[in-house]
Amino acid sequence: MIPTETALAELHALADPAKAAEMAAYHKAPRPYLGIPVPLIEERVADWRAALSVGDRTALAAALWETDIHEARVAAAKLLTQARLRPDGPAWDLICHWTQSFDAWALADHATIAGQKRLLADPARIDTVEDWTQSPNMWTRRAALVITLPYAKMNHPKAGDLAIRDRALAWAETYIQDRDWFIQKAIAWWLRDLSKHDAARTRAFLDGPGTALKSFARKEAARHLA
Repeated sequence: MIPTETALAELHALADPAKAAEMAAYHKAPRPYLGIPVPLIEERVADWRAALSVGDRTALAAALWETDIHEARVAAAKLLTQARLRPDGPAWDLICHWTQSFDAWALADHATIAGQKRLLADPARIDTVEDWTQSPNMWTRRAALVITLPYAKMNHPKAGDLAIRDRALAWAETYIQDRDWFIQKAIAWWLRDLSKHDAARTRAFLDGPGTALKSFARKEAARHLA
């Protein structure tokens, strides 16, 4: 096991105060920033991952997230971003726990991308994801679309994949009434990715419920349509 203090010391050694101030102003979420680029965080995480069992990785990820330091939370998410992770139940539970307290797009995306791997590993988890669509936290609701993005990108989806795709589109339809920029952007992002693999389904959505999307979201969603 790598002690949390050791992992934090390695991150602090890479800190750049000037960049930290810029990141705090950019991300706006009120938490400590160290000013470390993501590629450098990934280098540290690669070493930790190689030295740790799956259980110890999950434990370190949980501890790093609890520090509320931006880069430590990025590292926590990266520790769990892996296609093959066995057993992955504790990692999935941890990611689900994180979704409930999301408060900014960057950390939400890092953590939810880790969740994409776990959903692909066990598609039955989509039932848990559906609960997020009813959350009072906008970022949690948005995560339901981000975590299902791989299903928008499939060239040859199987029946089960198509079922999840349809569920995500149904959620997107209910989200249209939410005029928050990040929700509208998430819908557009989902449709834009889908349009590269199922243009007809994307057009049908845009010609139907999608007519009520904000104009910028409709434009983004249709970017790859002829």
